[in-house]
Amino acid sequence: MTEVREVNCRPLHRNPLWFFVGIGAAGAIVAMVHTVYRGPDLWLGVGLLLASAGIAALHGVTTRVSADAYGLHSRTLLHRWSVPWQDVVDLRIRLKYANTPRAPETRHVSLLLRDGRKRILPLPRSGSSDDPDFDAKLDALRTLHRRYGAPESDHLSVVSYRTAGRGWAGSLCLCALLLACAGAVAWSVPNTASHFRAWKSATPCTAEVAATERGDCLTTVPAVIARTEANQPKRSSWLYFAHGRPLDRLAVSREDAQGFRPGDRVELTVWRDAVRVVSGEHYVWREHIPAGGEPAVVAAVLALAAGYPGARVLVRLRGRRLPDDEVLPSALPFVGVLVGTALWLLPLCYLHPTAPLASATAITWAAAGSLVTLGLSAWAWRATRVSTPGAAGEAGEAREAREAREAGGTEGSGGKEEVFLAARFLEHTDYNPHGFGTHVVLGDGPPAVTPHPGPGRFAARRIPVERLTVKDLRRVRGSDGDTVPSSWHIAELDDAGEPVRLAAAPADLTRIIRELDSAKTP
Repeated sequence: MTEVREVNCRPLHRNPLWFFVGIGAAGAIVAMVHTVYRGPDLWLGVGLLLASAGIAALHGVTTRVSADAYGLHSRTLLHRWSVPWQDVVDLRIRLKYANTPRAPETRHVSLLLRDGRKRILPLPRSGSSDDPDFDAKLDALRTLHRRYGAPESDHLSVVSYRTAGRGWAGSLCLCALLLACAGAVAWSVPNTASHFRAWKSATPCTAEVAATERGDCLTTVPAVIARTEANQPKRSSWLYFAHGRPLDRLAVSREDAQGFRPGDRVELTVWRDAVRVVSGEHYVWREHIPAGGEPAVVAAVLALAAGYPGARVLVRLRGRRLPDDEVLPSALPFVGVLVGTALWLLPLCYLHPTAPLASATAITWAAAGSLVTLGLSAWAWRATRVSTPGAAGEAGEAREAREAREAGGTEGSGGKEEVFLAARFLEHTDYNPHGFGTHVVLGDGPPAVTPHPGPGRFAARRIPVERLTVKDLRRVRGSDGDTVPSSWHIAELDDAGEPVRLAAAPADLTRIIRELDSAKTP
């Protein structure tokens, strides 16, 4: 085997990048010359666009990462840095955009340094999970690290959006932004409520009211519809008045514009220097004046929406002591808390926007809803706790009888009930070809893998228990893929010298392992 002494990583497809660099330079020169002689116009924008594309291509084509006995060296268009191997704790795979269904999964190499900082190498990178060139470059870098550095483990960590090593600054910023928006909307609630009450209490103007003081009373002005303009829903529709009196046109919705006809005599109700009502013989248009409850509900919705990124931050803080490649529990249980809170908070905000605790009914309502939220929060807190395989095994033994009754099954000839447990072998084996198995059946007969939840053993493949040996029980890692639920555990097995992983819920996994061990004994 050839000894690795140096690794050089350069971007693939360099010729197309140089082509775009040339296109960008030419476009920038042409646009600059055209602007000097004829002034700025559309060609200036085209030139700036081509220049930006050229700069991006130049940044990509000049990127280089190299490694030798002295350490890692990274060079880009604007920045260079080096780090010795002794300062590198671990080399990892960092997955980006793995949480976007339509975006390709991009793999990068990440460094964990002795001082706790993390850096991502610009190269190598790959847009697929099966890239021999990326895997070869990563293996070469890890070989140099083992030879000249001091890695803490030979395990290759994979950090994705589900693991503990992913940062939580983005979720915190989103939570703060939504809370700021909620506060801004809530600040406008008193003014909106006061404006709505003034509109509801306004009375027609009398002859004694001076012209300068007619803003707070209702003034009626006759008018004639000259024509209407009903545009598409995304554009404003208009009512045009004859001779431009008392105004030229009025913005309305498409349905309202279709309700009036040219020549209709209407009455315009003016309040605070704005037309609020247009009354015709066949149709009446009224401007929507929001009550105080509407912005209060919007503020509450924004505050509740901030709860989900806040819950993600909370889950990551609870799992901060976990290894960076271990998958964190899902924050979805807290969505149930937010939905349950919305069911009682939104009606309360709509009906009592400015004084939510002004009456005994509102106080009782808020107290009962708070108790519901507190109960749901306790359930979500328990559902998102980080469980260890040992504790899960003890709980699984205590709940084994109840879980067997709930799983259901059929009675075999020997009288022992068959139980189908959701579990998956993550590797392709003779008893799990192409990963077809979704359940493991236990009970009457040998343990087997099935592609269905039962009943019956149709298409079942017997598990060769005599070949399997349990090596370790652990939580889900980023290298196990995104299809394994975060609440499951992994059993690392030895199948006649080949590593095999079995994934299942903690209690189910403990039961399957116990059944596999007992099946070895005659």
